[in-house]
Amino acid sequence: MEKSLARYIWKNTRLQQLWILAVVAASMVPYFLSFDLPKQIVNGPIQGDGFEGPGARQTFMHIAYDIPLIGHVEFFQGLQLNRYQMLMALSLVFLALVVLNGLFKFYINTYKGRLGERMLRRIRFELIDRVLRFPPIHFKRVKSAEIATMIKDEVEPMGGFTGDAFVSPALLGGQAITALAFIIVQNFWLGMIAAGIVGVQAIVIPRMRKRLLDLGRQRQLTARELSGRVGEIVDGIGTIHGNDTSNLERADIASRLGRIFSIRYDLYQWKFLVKFINNFLAQVTPFLFYAIGGYLALQGRLDIGQLVAVISAYKDLPGPLKELIDWDQMRQDVQVKYQQVYEQFNVEPLIDSRIQELATAPVGALTGAFVVTNLSLSDDSGARLVDHVSVEIKPNETVAIVGPNGSGAEAFAEALGRMVWPDSGRITIDGRDLLDMPESITGRRISYASSDTFFFHGTLASNLLYGLKHAPMTDPVYDEREALEYKWHSAEAEKAGNPTLDLNSDWVDYKAAGASGPEDILKAIRPVLDAVLISQDILDLALRSTVNTDVHVALGDHVVALRASLRDRLRDEGLDTIVVPFDFDAYNAQATVGENLLFGTMKRPLMTNRRLAAHPYFQQLFRETGLSTDLYDMGLEIAENAVELFHDLPPDHPFFQQLTFMTADDIPTYQALLQKLQSRRFEDATPEERSAIIRLSFAYIEPRHRFGLLTNELMEKIVNARKQFHEHIPADLAELIERYDAERFTPSASLMDNVLFGRIAYQQADASDRIRGIMGELFDALDLYDDVLSIGLEFDVGSGGKRLTMVQRQKLNLARALLKRSDYFIFNRPLSALDQRVQDRITRNIIEDLHEEGHRPAIIWVLSNARQAEMFDRILLFDRGGLAEAGNYPELSEKNGMFKELLS
Repeated sequence: MEKSLARYIWKNTRLQQLWILAVVAASMVPYFLSFDLPKQIVNGPIQGDGFEGPGARQTFMHIAYDIPLIGHVEFFQGLQLNRYQMLMALSLVFLALVVLNGLFKFYINTYKGRLGERMLRRIRFELIDRVLRFPPIHFKRVKSAEIATMIKDEVEPMGGFTGDAFVSPALLGGQAITALAFIIVQNFWLGMIAAGIVGVQAIVIPRMRKRLLDLGRQRQLTARELSGRVGEIVDGIGTIHGNDTSNLERADIASRLGRIFSIRYDLYQWKFLVKFINNFLAQVTPFLFYAIGGYLALQGRLDIGQLVAVISAYKDLPGPLKELIDWDQMRQDVQVKYQQVYEQFNVEPLIDSRIQELATAPVGALTGAFVVTNLSLSDDSGARLVDHVSVEIKPNETVAIVGPNGSGAEAFAEALGRMVWPDSGRITIDGRDLLDMPESITGRRISYASSDTFFFHGTLASNLLYGLKHAPMTDPVYDEREALEYKWHSAEAEKAGNPTLDLNSDWVDYKAAGASGPEDILKAIRPVLDAVLISQDILDLALRSTVNTDVHVALGDHVVALRASLRDRLRDEGLDTIVVPFDFDAYNAQATVGENLLFGTMKRPLMTNRRLAAHPYFQQLFRETGLSTDLYDMGLEIAENAVELFHDLPPDHPFFQQLTFMTADDIPTYQALLQKLQSRRFEDATPEERSAIIRLSFAYIEPRHRFGLLTNELMEKIVNARKQFHEHIPADLAELIERYDAERFTPSASLMDNVLFGRIAYQQADASDRIRGIMGELFDALDLYDDVLSIGLEFDVGSGGKRLTMVQRQKLNLARALLKRSDYFIFNRPLSALDQRVQDRITRNIIEDLHEEGHRPAIIWVLSNARQAEMFDRILLFDRGGLAEAGNYPELSEKNGMFKELLS
């Protein structure tokens, strides 16, 4: 990285800087003329200088020059104007100069802004590029939040300064010198007064601002440390709660905030002291001009026009001068920030940029062996993890690496996956050092997966296919407007030193996964998901999701057939009572009171329970049918039963899981509410109290809660209210509520609800698991499984994949590695969160699936259980950083050595 910010800016923008400096120089001419013109207006047409006689005229705009070797050349004779005409003409010229100066400023400032934004874009990209090339060990020493803060916030002023780096001193200095020179030309002593004040400001103020720079640097450092500390709290929130250290963290944050407050308070005090002195010096000069200039004018040594022109010129002097001083402070401030960025990002050795060059062509298979020669690895503290290990792993070989924790097995696998760099020794393939090979080869032909997982915010599918997104494979189709916009963005990216790669292209290398395109990628994904036993999890996510029938047309078309097939299957297996279907003329005892009343689904978030309850039509229905009183009485019964049964139980008691209408935290609230409403009828309760009580009845399910509150009469009343609700429903509600229909798909309901078209009976044990299993078979039978799977793959995994369980994350991480169909697979205890039985099954699935006919990649697996090594061709046994034993399973299991001890 360039150490000096000024050199960095000049290196990348010198042509643009030279152009804008030329424009600034040209702008000084009309700027100077705008100072001289007020004097001509005052002395000429206003005071009558040159217009003494009646009918006197003067020449306006006479343009003539004496040119060397040519002589006197007259370009324009000028116009003869009287006193009034001259006043108007000079005033119009003054107005034209004001407009011209404004246009110059507009162009210069706009150009500066664009130049600054380009430079900001350039430096941010360069810093992120360096992050992508940091050596692996460096990431153990830095906090991600601090790096992000520096790239996002701390380089922001550098972009603004880029446009001002050379232009501002030229423009502001030129304006100040022009104004000062004009004052000196009018009167030498007034010019010396102005020059003296300017000298004091230029010397004193920057010296005083050194303290401001020091305080600003401290503020920047403490703010960055606070950002890193907040990031640590977010990442370690589980540890904080588990160890009751939240108050320790509060004390730490309060201390840091106190330090920042102290620095900022000192900064404000010093800043406004400097501002006071600067303003005082700026205001002293007009006092001297009025006093001394007025005295000289009274003596006749200075005419009024000159005094007016001097005062007018000085009015424009403090502005540029103040901005020039501010520019100098900004220069020092951003240089300090840049120095901090330089120190943080100037990391050696960086990964060579050639290793990460884009490669769009297919990469050939690795046919050579992994040769590890005298490999040694150490951790940050210098402790030796692997000590002089040499081994060769052939391309088609399956190798189990076994050893206790800390034996060096994990570190050895990390070195093979290029996650760590050797202290000494080499890892080569076909004689090429692994660290010198381009990532376009290692990232495609070598797959690495460990128990540490990370997923980017996005869908399951985007994260699963992440290992196939090496380069843009196809160009997007743009219309004329989009093409022009893309062309403009590409040109700007090139000027800012950014790549012009199009993110809207399709980056997925489908052929690498064994597919021909997006149409059949699911056929390549499904065996991988089956192998790692995550297909059922994704199917469950799909069943709980809503379906966009514009995308998944087949599902919408087949939902009625699926319902019929499900009913037939349940009937054939004697399970026809496991699902109670929806019937518009009957009450569904397995559904809530609210679901029975609505008999449909709401289009969320446009419609919610609260909005529906507040709708005038809904309130009118309740009044007319008398359900308000009935459900209020029912809610009181529910509250009384719940409070009586559960008020003595701890909040984490499993009984609370059965309460859909009330949480443990609600118990005290309803206990107080019941005492208040003991002797009050429905009419006496407030609207808020009625709503709180009636809300309980909406979530009530008789077979689940068993309070005996649903009579046949009340159920019939609810069904009648339902019919009345849908019969006269207003248009605005009809658009937001989708009524259940046995003959069509309901887009706002989940896929599970659409296929069931009913509710699972609570009395049936394991009913939900049995239904999901049958549904999976039905999807397969109707050739809809891939459609359903794609819905599950659209699930948003959240930040870092935290919406998935640890088991699901590890399975998905393994599936992502398998999907690349590499030549070498390195698995470093990738399934540590799973029980041993499931680990054995997945390991066997992977070996069998990868070693299909005609394709036999090398598999290197660090095992958690030595008994799994029986599935592998060869075993490497690590102990205390060294290779203790090597051989096949029969040899090592019969030998009285360390491996036999691990098996026992």
